[in-house]
Amino acid sequence: MAIQPIRLFGDPVLRKPAVEVVDFDKELRQLVSDLTDTMLDAPGAGLAAPQIGVGLRVFTWYVDGEVGHLVNPTLELSEEQQEGLEGCLSLPELTYECRRALSVVAHGFDMHGEPLTVHGSELLARAIQHETDHLDGVLFIDRLDAAARKAAMKEIRESEWFGLEKPQVKISPHPTNGFGF
Repeated sequence: MAIQPIRLFGDPVLRKPAVEVVDFDKELRQLVSDLTDTMLDAPGAGLAAPQIGVGLRVFTWYVDGEVGHLVNPTLELSEEQQEGLEGCLSLPELTYECRRALSVVAHGFDMHGEPLTVHGSELLARAIQHETDHLDGVLFIDRLDAAARKAAMKEIRESEWFGLEKPQVKISPHPTNGFGF
C-alpha cells in the first residue's frame, strides 16, 4: 500500500493538462495502485493522477462498491443533465451543486493496455466526468455559475488549508454531505 499526499488547490499541477500514457508498464501499474490506495484512504469517490502530482491521463474511482480505473479516457456525454453535490479531495470540505451529464460512455484502456469501455450514470457518470476534468486541468469549481464560483473562492481563501507553504497534504475524511472526487 502506497498512500500518496494529495495536492491542494493552488498547486500548479492541478491546472496543467496531463499527457497521454504511452507505456503500459510496471510504473503505470504502481501508479494505479497508489491512486487506488490513496483514494480509498481519503476516502473519495475518485482520484486523478495530477492530484498526487503525476501528469499522466489516469484516474481511479470508487462508486457503489466498485473500484475501477481508466487510462487515456475519452468521453461521450448524454444530453440529459443532472444537478448534484460535488466535492473534491483537492478542495477539502468544499461542496457545491454542479451540473453534469446524467450518463457517460468512457473509452480508454486498463493498466495493461487493454481497451476498456465504461458505461456510467448518475454518481459514476459524475465521478468519471470530474476525474477526466482533472486530466484536462479543470476543477469542478470552474463549472459553477458565477455566484457559486465566487462563494467557493471566498470559502477557499478563508479555509485553514489554503496558502499552506507545502500544498501537499493527506486529506481524511471529507464531509459526509458531499462526494469527494
